[in-house]
Amino acid sequence: MINSQTRDGLETLCRLMAQRPFLVLTGAGISTSSGIPDYRDKEGVRRGKAPMMYQDFINAPTARQRYWARAMLGWPRIRQARPNAAHEALAQLQARQLINGVITQNVDTLHDQAGSHDVIELHGSLHRVVCLDCGQRTDRDAIQALLERQNPYLAGVDAVQAPDGDTLLDPAFEARFQVPHCPHCQGDRLKPDVVFFGENVAQVTATKAMHSVEHAQGLLVVGSSLMAFSAFRLCRAIADQGKPLIAINFGKTRADDFLDLKIEASCEVLLPLIAERLDTVE
Repeated sequence: MINSQTRDGLETLCRLMAQRPFLVLTGAGISTSSGIPDYRDKEGVRRGKAPMMYQDFINAPTARQRYWARAMLGWPRIRQARPNAAHEALAQLQARQLINGVITQNVDTLHDQAGSHDVIELHGSLHRVVCLDCGQRTDRDAIQALLERQNPYLAGVDAVQAPDGDTLLDPAFEARFQVPHCPHCQGDRLKPDVVFFGENVAQVTATKAMHSVEHAQGLLVVGSSLMAFSAFRLCRAIADQGKPLIAINFGKTRADDFLDLKIEASCEVLLPLIAERLDTVE
């Protein structure tokens, strides 16, 4: 059930999307219904403790130990997460060429699992691990097997889930944690293949995302506060081009001042309705 204001916004959005295929930019809000916590509240304020910073991770063995101890317990939630109705609706819209691409800030691969193709992963994927010493990438499940084999004392420990596969773990469990070495070079600097806070998006990825925006006819933001500059700059670019910028998001976004329309409603409810309504105008 949606209210009249949401219904009006939905009608406007469907009318615009029927005229031109939008590019879609998604954030953590699209995956919360799949059981993955988001980073921010409705005011855009970060929840919980400060995240691991890139410089800390690469320079401090204790920081990597802390990260991997928590990630070992958080990975099963990410691994078991499945696409929800919002992911599936976007895949359907793309298959029918009613949207012309998906850019995501998420690192959970749920768009790919739902059937979207050529997804631009702004911040990488937790399903891969990269060695900072040799550059080789390894499947996350293989690293999980090493983590569990070397740290059996954590089996059965219950930890509160946090965003992006992190957990809130008592520091007492971290001190004896054994961080696995790279299967390729035996280096000790394994990192999830994601963009940490304080780290830049890979240039090739940033260029590809901006290229998509430059050729888009409009941008639909789904479930993002746009507080990360990597996503905000894409919205600023589309607005500077005079193209429609619309958001489906609960609460504040960094682009509120120049959004053409914001619909504060569940993307898991709204996106299937959009797919259904656009189906009738094809």
